[in-house]
Amino acid sequence: MTHEIISPIFNRRTLAAALIFAAAIFAIPSAFAQSTQNSSASQDSMPGMNMGDMQPMEQNTDAAKAATQDMSDEDMGGMGMDAHMRMTDLRPANPADEKRAADILAQLRPAIEKYKDYHVALADGYRIFGPKVPQPVYHFTNYRNGAIAGFKFDPTRPTSLLYKKTATGYDLVGVMYTAPRRFTEEQINARVPLSVARWHVHVNLCLPPLMTKLQDIDFKEFGPTGSIATEKACAAAGGRWYPQIFGWMVHVYPFETDPNKIWAH
Repeated sequence: MTHEIISPIFNRRTLAAALIFAAAIFAIPSAFAQSTQNSSASQDSMPGMNMGDMQPMEQNTDAAKAATQDMSDEDMGGMGMDAHMRMTDLRPANPADEKRAADILAQLRPAIEKYKDYHVALADGYRIFGPKVPQPVYHFTNYRNGAIAGFKFDPTRPTSLLYKKTATGYDLVGVMYTAPRRFTEEQINARVPLSVARWHVHVNLCLPPLMTKLQDIDFKEFGPTGSIATEKACAAAGGRWYPQIFGWMVHVYPFETDPNKIWAH
């Protein structure tokens, strides 16, 4: 996530709590998940729907909500590689990729212009993840777009719209594209070139034991910024270990005037 748009009032504990809250809602089945649970292709295509070791939470479109939760805060200096996040390497720039990136922006900007009014986004099927959970950037996710992203890339239909909360509503700042976790780097490169942006996946997550109260969670150990980053350490702490959660993600900030801030690095 581009560091400049993250408010400093959000700390490591707040964001860790948001992700743990997100993981907790996996147990709630959804109608869409039930209608697609017999299709392994559909499950793997939906962002976070088929997460391998995350049982029994995988058959659930609420996973798409959790997929929108980033683990950046002011201490991380923006999005960066750590024990809980794997990012693609930034490949050498080349004219062909720069043209592809420009083409994506040329399609994306007019397509989401109307969503500067967040009421239009809600009317078009985007849903706010955790509206009552303090977040530096709120993700409005369209699960239909997320499902489509499992099969093809449409620059005009991002999985999520990214908003900053204001005193009067929400300001649109960017979008998030997703891809299935099974995709290779060459496959995600075909969508958004790796010489322009760095895609990421969330890995090595240890959640606290079931039924742990939020106030009792030790955020220094558990969650996306916790010290536990191995299965052995997670087991010793009585936690729940997930080697990888969700699929590939990349953020784009198409309205930035500085070209170096448009693509997530």
